[in-house]
Amino acid sequence: MLRAAPTLVLVLLALAGPLLAPHPIDRPLVAPYATPDAAAVLGGDLLGRDVLSRFLAGGGPLVLNALAIAALVTATAALLGVLSALRPGLGRWVERAADLAILVPAVLGIMLVALAWQDGGRLAIAAAATVLGVPYATRVVAAAAAPIAVSGYIETAAASGERLWYLIVREVLPNLRATLLALFGLRFVEAVYVVSVAAFLQLGPQPPTADWALMIRENSPGIMLNPLAVAIPALAVGVLALSVNLAADALMPKAGTTTEVPL
Repeated sequence: MLRAAPTLVLVLLALAGPLLAPHPIDRPLVAPYATPDAAAVLGGDLLGRDVLSRFLAGGGPLVLNALAIAALVTATAALLGVLSALRPGLGRWVERAADLAILVPAVLGIMLVALAWQDGGRLAIAAAATVLGVPYATRVVAAAAAPIAVSGYIETAAASGERLWYLIVREVLPNLRATLLALFGLRFVEAVYVVSVAAFLQLGPQPPTADWALMIRENSPGIMLNPLAVAIPALAVGVLALSVNLAADALMPKAGTTTEVPL
């Protein structure tokens, strides 16, 4: 919980941020790249808009996109990975498909999807990140489920006539709780990275949208005039990714331990 505390604070701040913004996010308030003062405690951006208001409003879409991507990737990988472990013949085909998909760099794949689906915006980025994240996650789940799939109680349940869905949902997945939680955390970090890079390259949200990564790109020319316009969103993205990574590392099963809990 201590490792996850910064994540919880940032997530709550990102979700409640639009309600806390003291000024409109699209209205110039001070001079471009103005230094902090009473009117704008974090100064102004390239158009003189309040950096604090845009920061508070720009975290929600990034966090929600990353959560959705991580949830979809983890759920799909859990199903395919466990299915591959229980049905080795199918698993070989899934593994080969995953090997081919892993060869495509995530940023390159997202650029291709975003350019081909120019009106997709955030949805296009999320769809590409989900599709490209599933192969690696499936390999992780399949490797973790393999020893469970050949354990005695799984073989007994299969021999007694239990259906495949029952083996997946009731016998294998409960024993992968720690692995799936850790995987979700790692996929969330990857999603934050991918969505931020896409926004920085202006492949997803477009100006004048308030977005942490877009704020970094927009205000980088004036970093010497008002460094807070770049440093604050960059620090938020870094702390968010680091704290989730630490929490996921704490959930990762340690070497020499087992999560097998026969039901």
